[in-house]
Amino acid sequence: MEKIIIFDTTLRDGEQAPGASLNPAEKLEIAHALCDLGVDVIEAGFPVSSQGDLESVKQIARCLKGPVVCGLARAIKADIDAASEGVKYAKRPRIHVFLATSKIHMQYKLKKAEDEILRLAVESVSYAKRSCPDIEFSPEDATRTEARFLFRVVESVIDAGATTVNIPDTVGYTDPQEYGSLIRAIRENVPNIDKAVISVHCHNDLGLAVANSLAAVRNGARQVECTINGIGERAGNASLEETVMAIKTRKDIFAGVTTGIDTRQIYKVSRLVSKLTGFVVAPNKAIVGGNAFRHESGIHQDGVLKERSTYEIMKPEDVGFTGTGIVLGKHSGRHALSERLKELGLKLNDAELDKITVRFKALADKKKTIFDDDLISIVDDEIRLIKPIFGLEAFEINSGTKITPSATVTLKYKNKSLAATSNGDGPVDACYKAIDKITGVKGELQDYRIEAVTKGKDALGEVGVKLKAKGRVVTARGSSTDIIEASIRAYLNALNKIESF
Repeated sequence: MEKIIIFDTTLRDGEQAPGASLNPAEKLEIAHALCDLGVDVIEAGFPVSSQGDLESVKQIARCLKGPVVCGLARAIKADIDAASEGVKYAKRPRIHVFLATSKIHMQYKLKKAEDEILRLAVESVSYAKRSCPDIEFSPEDATRTEARFLFRVVESVIDAGATTVNIPDTVGYTDPQEYGSLIRAIRENVPNIDKAVISVHCHNDLGLAVANSLAAVRNGARQVECTINGIGERAGNASLEETVMAIKTRKDIFAGVTTGIDTRQIYKVSRLVSKLTGFVVAPNKAIVGGNAFRHESGIHQDGVLKERSTYEIMKPEDVGFTGTGIVLGKHSGRHALSERLKELGLKLNDAELDKITVRFKALADKKKTIFDDDLISIVDDEIRLIKPIFGLEAFEINSGTKITPSATVTLKYKNKSLAATSNGDGPVDACYKAIDKITGVKGELQDYRIEAVTKGKDALGEVGVKLKAKGRVVTARGSSTDIIEASIRAYLNALNKIESF
């Protein structure tokens, strides 16, 4: 049984998605989750892009023990030096060098001829090899590169020391038949290809990223580069969860290959990435969407009740769906809460459990029954690696159809209570303006969303915001059965992120 190497680039290519801004603490949290998921390689960032990215890669390299930790670099010595500095603390470091090879990129972006591109590719791999034994090389825009030249480049960089050669569909241009044929042609026309792993990195501009990746696997690729929820540049990347579950579910097609992914962790990691990036997972998203295992049609429901396999090709629990089963109520104690959180894969220390217990008891007084998703939302809302600078103490609103909405908000700040009152277009707007008065930070709200975590009139509501302030754009969430309180918590969480940078 051959192992397909799962190379996750959520923290690099995924974060390049417009609006997906992650701070170092959030990146580390995702990195630990990817480690628990069983990812083989984590591309932790692009170290030369900023000092913050370099430090984040260093932190991940120091803290993670299992996966290979990779840093991206252009075929430039300064980039390679930065990547080397970032990953040198890892037990298993990798430097990933890329250089465009298509005619359109060579002519318009790089303004270089084939021979010069070939020389730069070889020199950059040789230079990177001096500081790191594990080197990956990507001929950017490979699917629009002339095949003859692509073969030369791949052969040359392997001779120079590349241990992995990645064949990126950079602009999502190819289709499965064409891409599978290209991977097969590389195996047949590059004499030293047996000395390197063939990797694939597909973008989703035509909605074919996963299909292309799977076609590549069937033709000999043994590493797939992907992201959680498929996030990334433009239309995104190949989705990790879709790729992995296709290989697992269709063993008849993918006979002889497997992955090391613990698929029961998929839903939890998907939710974490969604929460921290602010990118909502569409209800109809394969594998992790809210409707992925729901059946509305009477015919489907009847079939599933008689035999699940009639309409379900995988079990919800195989990807970590907990469903919305009733688990706890107001008479449940700290021990029962702790045990249920462990069953959900949520590992908390005593101090964190104390904090969650307080929120749980408060929620239980308002809500008759508490579901698994309620608990997950509370943990998402309360347990964070950023120490809160501003905390909610109290709020009062006055609103109606014939009066101007007003709000008085009291915040905790350095053991002091600070209050302000403001009017607004609605109660949420009034609260946000009152908070701006207290904090002195003028926030520009770019996005605001409300979701019900579970069903029922007393459902826990989760608010997501995207806030711009002090030249930064961040996303945050807050939850409560009171939607105004959830809105305030989300806004304060966003402000705390900005103040913690």
